[in-house]
Amino acid sequence: MPARGPDNDRLYATRWVHVFEEDDADGAVYRPAEDKIPLSRRPRTQFELSADGSARVFVPGADDRPAGGPASWRDEDGTIVIRPDHGPELRVVKRSRDRLTVRSPPTS
Repeated sequence: MPARGPDNDRLYATRWVHVFEEDDADGAVYRPAEDKIPLSRRPRTQFELSADGSARVFVPGADDRPAGGPASWRDEDGTIVIRPDHGPELRVVKRSRDRLTVRSPPTS
C-alpha cells in the first residue's frame, strides 16, 4: 500500500534525479530535479512516483535524453520498492525531504 503523510507529499510531487557525485556506501543519492544538479556528460537516471502506486522511471535513451517507462511502487516494511516494467528494481532505503538513498539489486 502506498505510504501517505505530510512529510511524504514531496515524494509524489517530485522528479528525483540520480546525483552520482554524492553516492556513498549507503547507496545512490537522488535529489529533486529543481535542485542545482551539476551538468554531466554521464546521463542521469530519474523517477517519479504517484500516490496511487504508479511510477515512471527515466533512463538514458539512444540520444542520452531521458526516456520514461512505466513502473509501479509499494511500501514494503518502510522501504519504497520501485519495479519498472523493464530494468532492475530500485529500493529507497533512506529518505528526507530533499534526498533519497536508493539501492538496486546486484547485477550478475
